[in-house]
This record gives sequence, structure tokens and C-alpha cells, in this order.
Amino acid sequence: MNERVGACIVTGLRHAQRARKVGHMMRLSWLSFGLGMLFVVCGWLSWRRPAAAGAFLRRFPRSVPWGTALMLLATGWFLYYVSLENIADFAPIKPHLMLAFGVIGLGTCLFVKDYLGARGLAVLWLLLAKLMLDTGRAYLLDSKWVLVNQALAYLFILAGIWVTISPFRLRDWIYWCTQNQRRFQGMSMAALGLGTALILLSVTAYRELPP
Repeated sequence: MNERVGACIVTGLRHAQRARKVGHMMRLSWLSFGLGMLFVVCGWLSWRRPAAAGAFLRRFPRSVPWGTALMLLATGWFLYYVSLENIADFAPIKPHLMLAFGVIGLGTCLFVKDYLGARGLAVLWLLLAKLMLDTGRAYLLDSKWVLVNQALAYLFILAGIWVTISPFRLRDWIYWCTQNQRRFQGMSMAALGLGTALILLSVTAYRELPP
């Protein structure tokens, strides 16, 4: 039984590798470098200007302008994924689904403004996790370091679900982080460290992966 399950997993990974060769998937090194730079920039700015960064973060969960921008970006990204879906059963209703999802995204910006920043960020986390998992899955047989990318993607999924269900939790966590300057700077250093690690992986282990 275990051997059969293992064979199915390996077969699935090989199919993913073949899809990588014929598709137009993003290079894992590019994705890791971009994420690493994002973490480094955010961590460095928070460490250098903790008061200004803390004030911005405390306003962010309820920010309507930021929330609207993030929700519209997430809506467009999600509609792009729906447009790529090629399941034959959904083909006749795909245009109607895209219209419905677009209306839901716009309606959220107009009528669900409470904690809009937190909600928009949560949806983006989930979409980013999908991109990370899809990109890394094709390389799982090539390097064990790919598991770092996959594990981080699942953390984004957990965070996205957590904040989607209870957006006020993001506010509470931000307030906890920013109540103490040393704690906040420690979190900033952690973001810097994570970003640096992702950049190092992008120029070493991930760069050596086949295209």
C-alpha cells in the first residue's frame, strides 16, 4: 500500500516536471529573489524607522485605500487563474463565473469596507501561496531546498485562512508586535533574515535548477 502511494506521488511529480518543460512557469529562482527582496525592504524600513512603520501597520488593517488596491489586485489575479482553467465541465459557464467573481471583488471594495486592508492582504497571501506551490512542485525531485519554498507557501495559506476568517486577528497581532520597540525591531530583523535566506537560495540552489 505504501509503495503504491509512493509510486503515485513520484508519478505526479514527474508529470509536473513535464508540464514545466512544455509550459510557461515562472523560474523558482526569480520568485524566491522577488519574495526575498520584498522581505528585506519591509524589514529594513521597519528596523530603520520603527515609529513610522509601526504607525502605518496599525492603520493598515482598516485602511480603505490600501484595502481597495489590494482587493482589486487580488480580484484581477484570481480572474487570471480562472481564465487559465481548462476543465471541460466548467467551460460553458466560465464567462459567467468570471463575471460573478469580478462583481464579488468590486462589491467587497464598495460594501465590505471594515478591515478591508486585512481582507485584501489575506486573499493575496492565498494567491501568492498558489503561485509558490505551482512553481516549486515541478522542482521537488531536483532539490530538497525546494521544500523551503513549499513550507513558506503553506504558512501563507494558514495566515490567509486565519485572517480571512477573523480579520481583527491581524490587527491584534500588529498591535502586539508594535507595543514594544525592541520586539518590533526583532520582528524586523527576522524579516530581514528570511529575505536574505530567500535571496541566497535564489542565487545558489534555485539558480542551479533546470529551466
